[in-house]
Amino acid sequence: MSVDQARKADAETEATNWDWIKQPEEVFDLDIPGPAGQLTLRVYRPQSDGPLPVLVYFFGGGWVVGSLDTSDAICRTLSAKVPCVIVSVGYRLAPEHPFPAAIDDCYAAVKWVAEHAAELGADGGRIGLAGDSSGGNLAAALALMARDDDGPSISAQVLVYPPTRSSGADTKSMRDNTDPMFFNAYSSAWFWDHYLADPADGESPYASPLNAADHSGLPAALMMTAEYCPLYDEGEAYADALKRAGVPVEYHPYTSLPHGFLALASVLDTARDAFDVIADFLRRRLG
Repeated sequence: MSVDQARKADAETEATNWDWIKQPEEVFDLDIPGPAGQLTLRVYRPQSDGPLPVLVYFFGGGWVVGSLDTSDAICRTLSAKVPCVIVSVGYRLAPEHPFPAAIDDCYAAVKWVAEHAAELGADGGRIGLAGDSSGGNLAAALALMARDDDGPSISAQVLVYPPTRSSGADTKSMRDNTDPMFFNAYSSAWFWDHYLADPADGESPYASPLNAADHSGLPAALMMTAEYCPLYDEGEAYADALKRAGVPVEYHPYTSLPHGFLALASVLDTARDAFDVIADFLRRRLG
């Protein structure tokens, strides 16, 4: 597919609001100053008598497709289940805006949330990062960046079937998962090729978190992987790297499921269960 064809196809598959969860009391968009102009955030705020923890969410789509709309049902569900204020980031997409544009936008959003949390009814001292697929990559990279930059204090990171290294094509799961009906090894290469203007950029730990020389001092992590996903091995490897560095890690490998299963919660009980796991982790880590 061309980039435009891929974006059109992705938009057509966006999940509608799921009727099995209570909807947040407020959902609204706001614009903040970004590194390259206006940056749009979508805020999900459940009813609460006091400040809630805040989760900054990054949508998936290989840094090329995806939008605030395609992650809307996921964000509504997490906001209601935790409960917490969720801020979803409308970061710039490649190839028009290659690495590190998405990282720069998302880090600007995290810093803005930390500084303005009270305006959103949130507690800036209880911030989590989360994302699915490439959004999980961004969450992991931003946890590294916040640590390295002495930035906002991050209490938790939720990484759902993320890519963690641009040179991950030599893993067994990447070689095995070539089924054209699912996200596969060819898809992974297509997205990386569009995200990186120069393949050498993939060596940066902010593009490939598994490449970081040091994983210590990072926030507690929840890692989810899917059996029929080319990213399975590198997700497992990242969980292992965090554990070796002394980071508290909860690892949940899901069998018999493909990449992207979280968005199928309207038809998959297992995906609904995964939301419960995420909500439980965030309640414990964010308070």
